[in-house]
Amino acid sequence: MTGSGSGMTGRYLVLLEDDAVAEGTRAMTRLAGLRTVSTADAAPAATVAELLGGADGVVLHELGVAIVTAGADQADGLTRAVAERGAIAGVEPERTVYALAPTAPAAQRESVDESTFTWGLQAVGAPDSTATGAGVRLAVLDTGVDVEHPDLAGRNLVTSSFIQGESVQDGHGHGTHTIGTACGPRTPDTGPGYGVAYESDIYAGKVLSDEGSGGDGGILAGISWAIANGCRVVSMSLGADIEPGTPHSRVYERIARRAMGRGTLIIAAAGNASNRPGEVAPVGHPANCPSIMAVGAIDVAKQVAYFSSGSVDPGGQVDVAGPGVDVYSSWPMPERDNTISGTSMACPHAAGVTALIAHRYPQADPWELWARLGQTARRLDVPSVDVGAGLVQAP
Repeated sequence: MTGSGSGMTGRYLVLLEDDAVAEGTRAMTRLAGLRTVSTADAAPAATVAELLGGADGVVLHELGVAIVTAGADQADGLTRAVAERGAIAGVEPERTVYALAPTAPAAQRESVDESTFTWGLQAVGAPDSTATGAGVRLAVLDTGVDVEHPDLAGRNLVTSSFIQGESVQDGHGHGTHTIGTACGPRTPDTGPGYGVAYESDIYAGKVLSDEGSGGDGGILAGISWAIANGCRVVSMSLGADIEPGTPHSRVYERIARRAMGRGTLIIAAAGNASNRPGEVAPVGHPANCPSIMAVGAIDVAKQVAYFSSGSVDPGGQVDVAGPGVDVYSSWPMPERDNTISGTSMACPHAAGVTALIAHRYPQADPWELWARLGQTARRLDVPSVDVGAGLVQAP
């Protein structure tokens, strides 16, 4: 999932109190002199970067959060507003996030028959489930998707790019791979079946560039888009490494709660910053938020992947685990498919299983989906700090 480092974009995220978007927008102007535009008044296809081109900030009206370009004195004014407990609930720097798999080779895996289905599908019990994900809208926020990939032909595919100057077409590969795992086919023309929720409606949001990076603002815009489109599950194989003891983002935590209140569960990769057995890194941003389900990675032997970030106190915790080593899935043409590793690969397994549960229990809200995912997970003979409730299992 994450890159080898993290950085700031120079912009800020401004969290507005519940039902106080208009008041908070006025406060940003009054206290910091910031001119903002709202997505409620913008063209649907406008990106955050495009909107920022003519203003100091963009208010994501549906989420109650703004992305602003502000000087130090303006940021101080916003911070003082938080202390006054008005319409502005929080201010934090916007981070750069990444979509990168580990560079070191995975350990030699055991022999496994993948002639019909990938080992990942077998491990989560997907082939034995009667649930298909039909009618469930599943959003994958990543580097986009190869819209002409033959394995996705005929599927309900809705796309949107939140990267200025780039279409949703995946010039990286990471997004096409994660979409394939979450909701690709079971009977492709070549190779084994590899998609968990193979009849779900696919919502592909490009929030990371073809270079594999992006900002929090674009990701939050993608979350807003997914919620507005009624997606029950959002899969995010992205993030940034953090130092032990770093608090989680208050903005993402509040947004995740608001998303759940509107029927959307956000699932994110825990991170690839560990180097086990000697070094266990904390769950990265934004998966370390309590209301975002964090997914760790295991290998075919049901052991924790050497790179998988873990529950480090104080910090976020791993909630569940998914197959994340030597995972076969789709890749932009002409390559068509690829086998890679990372918690980025574990996350869409968990998201796909969640979509299967949502299919089986159409009235379940996000809290019930989370509970069922944890209650049915397969317990593993490894510490729970590394895999949470265990290996996700199809209903």
